[in-house]
Amino acid sequence: MNALTEMQSISPPGPPRIVPNPIIIEIEVLGDVCLLHFKGRLHAGAQSDYLNSRMAEVKRLACAKLLANFENVTSLDCSGLSFIIGLYWTFGGRLVLVKAQPRVREVLDITRISTVIPIVADMKSGLAALCGAGSAASG
Repeated sequence: MNALTEMQSISPPGPPRIVPNPIIIEIEVLGDVCLLHFKGRLHAGAQSDYLNSRMAEVKRLACAKLLANFENVTSLDCSGLSFIIGLYWTFGGRLVLVKAQPRVREVLDITRISTVIPIVADMKSGLAALCGAGSAASG
């Protein structure tokens, strides 16, 4: 018996495990601002169709600015980073992230995205940063 056969015999029987949608993005419009409420793990992978549909929906709404609530984002991978960067470029840099959790904030800091996209502590600060009133100080 070779190593490949042994590995296959260790695999559990039955159908492959189905991974649920790791991220949900709810969209809310407030004037010319789209509020994107993210919930879950921002790992695109097999969910690229879902992310593309949400991007198309935001474009269709023709919002001038984006405020992304990351309060309920538990993790972020390179595909998720690509989605955030895509939002940033699509909307001409008019994107502010709100309430990034420590693990997510660490990824944003390591990749230096936090030096380009403002990250603020609350929605009020995010709206102020988008509207040019007040500081977009990181929080």
